Amino acid sequence: QVQLVESGGGLVQPGGSLRLSCAASGSAFSAYRMGWYRQAPGKQREAVALISSGGSTNYADSVKGRFTISRDNAKNTINLQMNSLKPEDTAVYYCNADRLGYFAWGQGTQVTVSS
Repeated sequence: QVQLVESGGGLVQPGGSLRLSCAASGSAFSAYRMGWYRQAPGKQREAVALISSGGSTNYADSVKGRFTISRDNAKNTINLQMNSLKPEDTAVYYCNADRLGYFAWGQGTQVTVSS
């Protein structure tokens, strides 16, 4: 099993940047597919960016070219660099670990994009 703790959320103006981090504890971190999801008020949780155990990445169309997901297996962390933020990026962002049908979630971190 793995436990996840997110950090790095906050308030930023449109066009600004934020970097989210997720620290994982537990075993076999490198074997997990990791991802960032977000949930805005009144909306369903959606996948934002995913990174496989081998480092392949996938992004939601709405964030392509603006967000970058990365992982450091030596430090058991993943990051989400978010640039050119828009008000519609406002949401609670969750870190996720996925392996063979097992899912783990962090507690979430709020990102607010507003002037």
